[in-house]
Amino acid sequence: MIHTMKKKYLGICAGSILIFTTSVIFFGCGTSKPDAIGDDDKIIVIADSVQYEELESTFLQVFSKIIYTPQPEKLFELNRRNLRDLDRLKRRKNIIITAPLDSDSDVAKYIRSLLDLNVASLVRKDSVFVMNKYDMWAKSQLVMVLTSPTTDQLRQNMLKDNENLLYYFRNISNKRLFASLYNPRYERKDVEAQLLDSYGWIIYVQADFQLALNKPENKFVWLRRSPGTDMERWIFVHWIDNSTPEFLNPDSIASERNKLTREYYRSVDDQSYVEIADDYKTTSEENFLGKYALMTEGLWRMNDKSMGGPFINYTFYDEATRRIYMLDGSIFAPKYYKKKLIQQVDVMLKSFKTKNELSEDKIDDLMDELN
Repeated sequence: MIHTMKKKYLGICAGSILIFTTSVIFFGCGTSKPDAIGDDDKIIVIADSVQYEELESTFLQVFSKIIYTPQPEKLFELNRRNLRDLDRLKRRKNIIITAPLDSDSDVAKYIRSLLDLNVASLVRKDSVFVMNKYDMWAKSQLVMVLTSPTTDQLRQNMLKDNENLLYYFRNISNKRLFASLYNPRYERKDVEAQLLDSYGWIIYVQADFQLALNKPENKFVWLRRSPGTDMERWIFVHWIDNSTPEFLNPDSIASERNKLTREYYRSVDDQSYVEIADDYKTTSEENFLGKYALMTEGLWRMNDKSMGGPFINYTFYDEATRRIYMLDGSIFAPKYYKKKLIQQVDVMLKSFKTKNELSEDKIDDLMDELN
């Protein structure tokens, strides 16, 4: 099974390299650039109004995916603008430029002016339809060109590759967020050092997170922020030694998570516990820091239905340690929209590293905390 997973992951990477390589052909390099501006969850779509009307439902399906927190929230808001607006929008964080390649619209003419002849040939053969450029007009910016020979082909390509298209924008949004969250002055290196020394892994611990539970007998660590308030954030790391990739299936993951939260995520009076709300749960394959993983996201609830919120979970097999790792983040914030809060714990989960993934300097720096 692990061979199959590697093959699947390598296939995803190869596609990404092709997209990046072709994008380099027609986008030039810049010098010093200003920082990108605007909201992380807003995408400017430069498109002809008539052509966009034909594709709008597809764009909404791909980029404006609804998540339930439990309020319905869109991952990204789309704002269509005309080509004449592009000059004053060039510093926005997220931009899509889209049109059928050989149409007569101004946007199509603009795209043709950007493309190298070889890239245009690939588009007309329907071999390539998405080209990404990072930091094109501003730092920490993603400009995506979406084009195919016809509107129907573009629609089909977008639907077929919808997960990757969404991933590009989610990934750069996560990188921006981590850059804003990470501050070595407020890093709990003492906790990180303890986890590395005891268990052979670390995760970034912000100063306002507490090590709420440390259960080596059950291989479970719980980090908790703002306990007892109306904006709590919970992260747990669980691992299974001497395991195999056979564990990586949705039923096993849900069962293991429910077992852990039944034991450790309990009410103050110990009468109720957290479980997955099965009607609001999805599991998908994910490239988690270069590893094949299953990502489960949805809603948790107390078994007495008294409270609930969103969670995100990554479970993967680490060959070097022969461990299954389960990394999980949850939010309890009944008075607030929670999309950005769950993204914050998601970003923290993606700071996870095993000891053999750390530099010697990083290990030495953390071990100094124990002396």
